[in-house]
Amino acid sequence: MTVGKDIFVCDVKANDDVNSLFLVKTMRLSETKAGKPFLALELMDRTGEVIARVWDEADRLASECPAGSVVRVLGQAQVYKGALQLKVTSIAKVDLTQVDWARFLPTTSCDIGEMAEEILAVISALPDHDIQRLLLAVVGDQPLWKAFMSAPAAKSMHHAYIGGLLEHSLGICRLADRVCGLYPSINRSLLIAGTLFHDLGKVREFSFAVPPFDYSDQGRLLGHMVISLEILQEKLIALAPFPERTAMMIKHLIISHHGRYEFGSPALPMIREAFVLNFLDDLDSKMNYLDRLSRQAPAADYQWTEYQRTMERFLFVTGPAAPRATDDDLGLGSEAELGERQASLWG
Repeated sequence: MTVGKDIFVCDVKANDDVNSLFLVKTMRLSETKAGKPFLALELMDRTGEVIARVWDEADRLASECPAGSVVRVLGQAQVYKGALQLKVTSIAKVDLTQVDWARFLPTTSCDIGEMAEEILAVISALPDHDIQRLLLAVVGDQPLWKAFMSAPAAKSMHHAYIGGLLEHSLGICRLADRVCGLYPSINRSLLIAGTLFHDLGKVREFSFAVPPFDYSDQGRLLGHMVISLEILQEKLIALAPFPERTAMMIKHLIISHHGRYEFGSPALPMIREAFVLNFLDDLDSKMNYLDRLSRQAPAADYQWTEYQRTMERFLFVTGPAAPRATDDDLGLGSEAELGERQASLWG
């Protein structure tokens, strides 16, 4: 029987008695100024994160709550220095084989199967048949395509949830399609290839099979641009002969899509499609970031956020744009269901 969860982070209020399951994002054994050990935890579920402290029997309980474990927590929600945190009185590890990960990991609210089908439809309509067969080779690589449908697009900034990479890539693809209608000089097939290849390396940059999300060794050492180039080169070798100039242009899109050297791009955009990809990538990322801040806002009207260090400014946002999704609306489903979706796409 799958273990249930009694309350989500988003629903915890000051002075609430809490008896619920949470995923341990981080755990650190520390000491008070008096030298007494305590546990400093970051707990999470799909709705958010909360700080927690275990003040008694910290040495013994440390083995019950390593990072990546799911624990049942008993305690009380308190406000400390203006922030909500849990004072934990009891914590116990839960058998991971009985855990429904969709309840603890943030997941796209969009339908993964429908998004994948939309991308396939775009690829099928591309006028450049060399680029089309390149992208179909990615979709036809079952482990790679399955990872692409599941991966987050970032660790924390934007689309940082299961299915986020697929949602982000499709979002840019949709924008690219509209921009191409306004500027006929843009090579549509090339730009679409850029939207689907620019972040493809994130399927290996992040470790997301076992929560919480983090960078893989390959991700930290190489980064997603280098990994994207490696995946591209693998496909190009398998598809040889392939037009050299087209391959070079796609590689340029990958290494220039962050737009500036200080943002991690080894090259600056130098062709139309690279400029467009950089702008659309930035636009879709920022809109997702603002949407998340809006969902977290306490009221419906315009209000100021806390200072956003990554954007170096305060932001003026409206409150929640839509009600939170229910359990039935979220989640990837079982591995078998993913397989059925994949099979249906290739029918």
